[in-house]
Order: sequence, then C-alpha cells, then structure tokens
Amino acid sequence: MLNSEKQISGNVVRQIFLLATILILGFLIGYNLSMFIPSVLGAITLYIVFRNLNFYLQEKRKWKSFLSSIFLIFICLVVLVIPLYFLIDILVAKLGDPKQYLGKLTEFLNKIQNFIYSETGFDVLSKENILGIRNLVGKFSTSVVSSTFNTLTVVFSAFFILYFMFAKARLFERLAISALPLKRVNIDRIGKKLQSLVVANAVGIPVVALGQGIVALIGYFIFGAPSPVLLFALTAIASVIPVVGAAIIYIPIGIFMIAEGNTGSGIFLMIYCIVVVGLTDNILRFTLLRKLENIHPLNTVFGIIMGMNLFGFMGLIFGPIMISITLLLIQIYKDEFVEI
Repeated sequence: MLNSEKQISGNVVRQIFLLATILILGFLIGYNLSMFIPSVLGAITLYIVFRNLNFYLQEKRKWKSFLSSIFLIFICLVVLVIPLYFLIDILVAKLGDPKQYLGKLTEFLNKIQNFIYSETGFDVLSKENILGIRNLVGKFSTSVVSSTFNTLTVVFSAFFILYFMFAKARLFERLAISALPLKRVNIDRIGKKLQSLVVANAVGIPVVALGQGIVALIGYFIFGAPSPVLLFALTAIASVIPVVGAAIIYIPIGIFMIAEGNTGSGIFLMIYCIVVVGLTDNILRFTLLRKLENIHPLNTVFGIIMGMNLFGFMGLIFGPIMISITLLLIQIYKDEFVEI
C-alpha cells in the first residue's frame, strides 16, 4: 500500500487540473484574439482616464448609462482621435512619395556628413550608415502608411468595447475584482497603482510631446527651418524616445541649415531648441508627471522598447505600465505567500 502521507490529495489534483484548464483556454483565447489586444488596452486606458467622470455623470447627475457612454466616447474622439488623425495625415501627406522623400533624406544626410567631415575630419556618417538610416526610415514610414487602416480598426474596436465598459461600469469592476485571487487590500493596491500609471502615461506622454512640438514649431518658424509643420510632427513623435528625445530631430536640422549656408539661423535654432525645448521638457516632466506618478527613467526606456514590440502604438503607454505592475506583483506575492 502506498503511504497516504506521500499521496497527492484529491483536492490538489482538482486544483491543478482546473488551473491547467484555465491556462490552456486563456492561451487559446488570447492567441486567437491577439489582434484585439491593442483595442482592449486602449479601452482600458480610456476607461481609467474617464472613470470618475463617468460615475459622476451616471450617479451624481443621474444621466442614463447609454447617454453618458456616448458623450464620453465623443469626448475621446474629439480630444484624442482627431488630433492623432491630423498628425498621421501630415506625415502621410509629406511622406506619401517614397522615392521623393527618401532621395531628399539621402541628400540631407550627405550634406550633414560632408559638413561635419570638412569641419572636424570625423567620418560620423559613413555611406553604410546613411544607407542603413535610409532603409530604416523607409521601413518605418511604409509601416505607418500601411497601418493606417489597422489603426482605424483598433480605434473602432476600442470604442465598441469602451461603450459597454462605461455603460456597465460597476458590474465591470465587480467582475474584474472577483476574478483576482488576492486579498482585497492587494487588489486595491493594484487598482490604485494601475490608475496612477495609466493616467501618468496616457495624459503625461501626449502633453509632453505636444508641448515640445509646439515650442519647437515656434523656433522652426522664427529661424526659417525647412518644412516646419512636418518637423513639428516629427519632433512631437521623437519626444517620446528615451534619452535622446526631440534632439534627434532639431540637432540634425540645425546642422543641415549651417551646411546650407544659414549659419546664424542654424546655430540659433539649436541653441533655442536645446534651451527652450529642453526647459519645456523638464518643466512638464518635473511638474505634471511628478504629480501624476513618479516613473523611473529606466522603466520608461525598457517599457517603451518592450511595449512597442508587443502592442505597437499602445505599447508607449502599456510597456512601462507592465514593468511597474510586474514589480508590484512581486511585492504582493511576498506579502501573500512568503513568510518572513
């Protein structure tokens, strides 16, 4: 006879079987519906940002749930989608002819390379590097243009999901809370942390990007930079890149203007952007973002890299959040199961 102390209890076997079944089914559902993950993440982001306003309208102002849901989706459309559409439209309009803009990009890089080499003797941009940059920009711009339809699909699906989340907000939150096998105090910790992180990223990143882009646009007009509206869009997008940020746009533009013979304008443009745009970035990050959530720079760097690979555009928001939540879950695991 087997020693009963060495046997696995029936309760443990049933628990393992149930967990394995849940994991397998969850994997199959997630794998086959992976195309909707950005939509779900977008809906969750917008729900968290407008959660309090939704409850205020429904419970304080006594609005019908369908009315408040449609109203908030309209706000999202006006505040978020329309500006994003115009930003993409600027890029598509300016970068619509690949041969033309890639030729101009090659000429732009060659002029910078020749100027730097003639002044310093350093071969900063070799022909191989210029070709690599050209190919990289070509792939990126092609993916931006080709993903426009996919972006519209993601936005439509996100709003569809968001409507039901707003309309049945209390039910949605009760189901989410009941699905987590944790202590209520730890569920509250996760909820508060997730809310602060989403608001910090969903509000902070666009505000910082738009602020730097507008301030840089003023400088582009003042000092006569070429295609200032296009540079505004590129500067706003580049501002989310960790470490280098918007400097990856305005420094080469300044050098190009100097190489073109506009020495004073190029120098003053770089000084203006380094000082004023850099000051704008610091002010926004150390006031707005610090009030929202103090996110470590390394968290942002690795989060954006990972998030963009996993979720595309939504990875800018959810990449850093995933890292922060993972660290929080490690702390919660210690609190739940580790006896010290």
